[in-house]
Amino acid sequence: MSWYPGLAALPTIESARLRIRSLREDDVDALFAVFGDREVMRYASRPALADRDAAAAYLAGILQDFAHRQLFQWGVARRDDDVVIGTVTLFSLSAQNRRAEIGYMFARAHWGAGYAGEAVGAVVDHAFAADGLGLIRIEADIDPRNGPSAKLLERLGFRHEGTLRDRWIVNGEVSDSGLYGLLARDRGL
Repeated sequence: MSWYPGLAALPTIESARLRIRSLREDDVDALFAVFGDREVMRYASRPALADRDAAAAYLAGILQDFAHRQLFQWGVARRDDDVVIGTVTLFSLSAQNRRAEIGYMFARAHWGAGYAGEAVGAVVDHAFAADGLGLIRIEADIDPRNGPSAKLLERLGFRHEGTLRDRWIVNGEVSDSGLYGLLARDRGL
């Protein structure tokens, strides 16, 4: 099974306030604002990007991985100005098992506004839809210390399925992984 055959870009997903779209070359500064912020990356499994060049290389990798259908990373932009304020990503895709992992990052200036829940929920709906990806399972791996992320997942119906101890070392800090799962049938699909 190949997802999005023949498409040069990810499909755009619209929500009430957001346009969830393919990332473009002109989004490099917005990506650096998100992935270059140490506080945003505090609970990530990798360090913050060092500079704009690193953000450009990161974007090039995103686009290359999409071309090979290994990673689907959408930019989340406000509908009123089309400025990217974060990303939602499906990765570790398994066509055979109709499963993927989901990740998300948002610029600190937009925390607490409900954008993450709106965007992640819209991508989850698309991923489960028969005319989307037709997945049956989506997984998330978060740092258990990231309470807002755990609450977001739980609001969307994800269930905590376990904890992997001392799983990541980022910037010399060891952290656990909280594993969450959501089934299409949990959402009535």
